[in-house]
Amino acid sequence: MSDSAPIILKAIGMIRSPYSQSSEVPVQARFSRDVQAFARLYPRYVPGLKDLDGFSHAILLFYFNRSTREDVTSCSYLDSEEHGIFAIRSPHRPNHIGLSVVKINRIEGSDLYFYGADMLDNTPLLDIKPYIPDLDQEEIVERGWLEKHYKRGIMIKNQIPQKLR
Repeated sequence: MSDSAPIILKAIGMIRSPYSQSSEVPVQARFSRDVQAFARLYPRYVPGLKDLDGFSHAILLFYFNRSTREDVTSCSYLDSEEHGIFAIRSPHRPNHIGLSVVKINRIEGSDLYFYGADMLDNTPLLDIKPYIPDLDQEEIVERGWLEKHYKRGIMIKNQIPQKLR
């Protein structure tokens, strides 16, 4: 497989959110816990929602369809220093794939209503996975270059970083 071999993905639905401009979108889902949005699945994929309503949270994988560039290094919103694209969460990635952990509100027909919207309106949804704390949450982690921001008090658990207020 060469580094330019295409991989074909297809959207399973569209995410509808209150954000029409990228400047309106919070930097992460945890900073928009009270913002509701929904994902409308295409009819073929609606049966895939069966039993998801028993979970409190889901992982949404989506496509940054409005990103017009591909960076391999960039600056994070928290830092003026460049970092590798795989060490930050910029939408300007090689495959423009986004990931958000959201709180499920309810499922009605083809619509998955959730809290924690951090994506633009009409964003293509690629996949949904149940969030399972026992499998998805690690107890001992290192924060890499972000550690300096935690030590300075900019990153506070469950709060918007001071720089963004």
